[in-house]
Amino acid sequence: MQYIANDIHNTVENTIIPIIKALIDGVETDEEIANSTEIKLNIVRRILYKLYDLKIANYKRSKDPDTQWFTYSWKFEEDELIEKVNEESEKVLAQLKDSLLKEEHNIYFACPHGHVRYNFDEASDDEFFCVCGEELMFQDNEEVIESIKTKIAETESDLKSFNKKMAKD
Repeated sequence: MQYIANDIHNTVENTIIPIIKALIDGVETDEEIANSTEIKLNIVRRILYKLYDLKIANYKRSKDPDTQWFTYSWKFEEDELIEKVNEESEKVLAQLKDSLLKEEHNIYFACPHGHVRYNFDEASDDEFFCVCGEELMFQDNEEVIESIKTKIAETESDLKSFNKKMAKD
């Protein structure tokens, strides 16, 4: 699994970020981006269209009067990226805060074999027995609560840092 994560990280670092930087620096056409980043043209085009699908890059198409070929001039939509990052972060924070409330306001019981984890009401409905027949055991959820609090703090910090960085530029 770490191999896949490293490969994804390398792909982002070696292709997507340089292409976005080129767009921010005013490099417009796919061919110019490929030349300035030394990334293959077909990869540049694929990434540009992915960025377009995400609505964080846009293009204008123009026709060369001499060759009759189309040229695509690309533009990075920084405001769209900022908006999307903020929206997604707010969704994640809302889900984490909802999970935190549930953890803090419930008592949990779990199967000793890990089959199920119920809050008190759900456990009592099944008379404190798992589907496998084992008796459910009380589960201290302090570690879960602390983990969620840590994720909330990290997400808030990352979002604040992102917005601060974007405001500087």
